[in-house]
Amino acid sequence: MNILLIGAGGREHTLAWKLTQSQLCNHLFIAPGNAGTALCGTNLHIAVSDFDELGKACLQNEVDMIFVGPEEPLVKGIYDHFKGDKELEHIHVIGPSKSASQLEGSKAYAKDFMKRHNIPTAAYAEFTSDKYLEGVDYIKKQTLPVVLKADGLAAGKGVLICQNHLEAVSEFDLMLLQSKFGEAGKKVVIEEFLKGIELSVFVLTDGENYVLLPEAKDYKRVGEADAGLNTGGMGAVSPLPFVDAAFMKKVKERIIEPTITGLKKDKQVYKGIIFLGLMNDNGEPKVIEYNCRLGDPETEVVIPRIKNDLVELLLATAEQRLNEVKIEFDQRAVATVVAVSGGYPGDYEKGKIIRGLQDSTLEDSIIFHSGTKKVGDDIVTNGGRVLAVTSYGADIPEAVELSNYIMEQLDFEGMYFRSDIGYEFSNR
Repeated sequence: MNILLIGAGGREHTLAWKLTQSQLCNHLFIAPGNAGTALCGTNLHIAVSDFDELGKACLQNEVDMIFVGPEEPLVKGIYDHFKGDKELEHIHVIGPSKSASQLEGSKAYAKDFMKRHNIPTAAYAEFTSDKYLEGVDYIKKQTLPVVLKADGLAAGKGVLICQNHLEAVSEFDLMLLQSKFGEAGKKVVIEEFLKGIELSVFVLTDGENYVLLPEAKDYKRVGEADAGLNTGGMGAVSPLPFVDAAFMKKVKERIIEPTITGLKKDKQVYKGIIFLGLMNDNGEPKVIEYNCRLGDPETEVVIPRIKNDLVELLLATAEQRLNEVKIEFDQRAVATVVAVSGGYPGDYEKGKIIRGLQDSTLEDSIIFHSGTKKVGDDIVTNGGRVLAVTSYGADIPEAVELSNYIMEQLDFEGMYFRSDIGYEFSNR
């Protein structure tokens, strides 16, 4: 079959790499893609939310299935657009409906969903500008630190952890009254701070059944030992030594199954990925957030651990027969390390020539492109996060060591990466 993959990051290069390993994949198209995805299929210069142009491209290229990478097209209703068009409705769309995507698109919706379906999460309250003073009073009564979340999508920047009440009130004012996050901050969720170890759990569901994908932990801070500003992610590891069968049993019974049952009760159409951002609090799982797609850079460690044919998995999802699927994992550890542009996550320059890509290959390592593009014969930087090096190892330290070794063979002006990904699991 012909498949259209939507997105342009490291997640999409990883998915493209895996999709093209399937004998069921005849031709892969990626919109808009990057220099890495171009090695796997045909890039289409179409924006991820230009549904009309995406539809035309699907008809022109006889596309049978769409796999949506980023959240924006999901929240804007790509599923509904295709299913509402008689010429396009036959195309399988892997991703939830616009309404179901509110699990990620609206923090307030997600919290209400968890409350109604008795899914463990942090205590919270939500406020709009007409309830501003009530919100200030609520903040002052909270135990520190206080978590503020812009209700809508804010390019990964809408969650703030405030260490004192003055900071929290100031940020609340900036979000709600000064439009710090634009429309996304018209409503603000104020949350209890959860303590413990964060992890990401991924589920593929057909709306009735589900399969559990490998778990992962990502590293958001730009500096070594988790110092500095938050980023889109500097690296990730899988599997996690602190995740055992007893913990996952709780996750399935208390979170995954009630989530899928809740979606059915709410009559939500959901065929795709459910990303659970969890906190492990002394063995007790709680939901920090839902996402409606795979994470990045978690994808770069999750997908390489899946032994199954990914197209077969997606087809079973579309045809609601995931109950027939037995998922298999590579038992080796996998680590990805991300190279970023100088200045990231602040201002950075693009167009820097990347060197060493052809010479930096080893059997147990893969280089995934994120913010790259081809200019003439050169591949140049085209984003904050530029490359992700993924490696297999007997354990996390070995996988990280190999990724770091490969990363040291690569170079572009201003390049930076964290060499301590997975540091808390180091036994060396």
